[in-house]
Amino acid sequence: MQLFDVIIVGGGPCGLAAGIEAAKAGLSHLILEMGSLTESIRQYPRRMRFFSTAENIEIGGLPFPISGVKAGRDEALQYYRKAAAYYHLNFKLFQTVWDVQKEDGLFTVSTTTGEHYQARKVIMATGYFTRPRWLGIPGENLPHVSHYYDEPFKYSFTNVVIIGASNSAVEAALELYRHDVNITIVHRGEDFRSTVKYWLVPDVKNRVKEGKIKTVFDSVVTQIGEKTVTIDNLKTGEESHLPADFVLVLTGYIPDAELLRRCGVELDPVTQVPVYNKETFETTVPGLYVCGTVMAGIYTEKVFIENGREHAQSIIDHIMGREVHQVKELIQRI
Repeated sequence: MQLFDVIIVGGGPCGLAAGIEAAKAGLSHLILEMGSLTESIRQYPRRMRFFSTAENIEIGGLPFPISGVKAGRDEALQYYRKAAAYYHLNFKLFQTVWDVQKEDGLFTVSTTTGEHYQARKVIMATGYFTRPRWLGIPGENLPHVSHYYDEPFKYSFTNVVIIGASNSAVEAALELYRHDVNITIVHRGEDFRSTVKYWLVPDVKNRVKEGKIKTVFDSVVTQIGEKTVTIDNLKTGEESHLPADFVLVLTGYIPDAELLRRCGVELDPVTQVPVYNKETFETTVPGLYVCGTVMAGIYTEKVFIENGREHAQSIIDHIMGREVHQVKELIQRI
């Protein structure tokens, strides 16, 4: 079995950034990714544009040239693929890691299909987009229910209920409304989330005022049927029903806490944030690091590509015994 200096679990932008830093430091490395390269971005809505400017999601010092300011999904997929090729990163795709165990100073990384890989150090960069926040209600696993939105044409001239009121929900609602879809947004809060991209807020609120997008706030969906959803108003307790040919449960995503636990990483029992050194990103398992959004726990809005990519340099600095790069705090978005 080949022994690598570093194994990186996760082939998203932050995992690729870690691979690049390892390659630049002359470390042998292997990136294990459960899907395709940058699988999470591949699953984004096809017309999605990033919140961050292109320069803030660059990796490896490679410029990210685009015609506008915000990169789209396809541009990002092209960019990260070219970055991986430029640095000759070593990866195995469609390899789902089951656990990481340390014995006699070496790590064994095991996959769900029975492969085993060994390394001196391991970096967990698994992100969170592969694990939706399940509501745990009857009917959530029906075939017309999805935790992901891709494109609008499937839904034209149908009734769609969107559960959630953050960026993904608002972007989907606006695109669907413009493709002849009857949209209703259901959310437990009294308004859209404060983290919605600022340029989307006036658009969606004007569409609501015009009656082109319907909203049911202060409410939760308690059951999904074949053609309807059941809703409870949190203030009045009143139960109601909405027609629903399709249901999009866009309530966010969370890191795989169970994987981290199987690897021996200690987690906060409430927030699911792993215990790690704030400068080096080393966890309670010496030699095992967290990189990018996997460290966010339930606070997934606090770690993005633009600050998560910087973790890679700090981690490799620590592995190499160099002065550790200080990660800059992400500025508060307007």
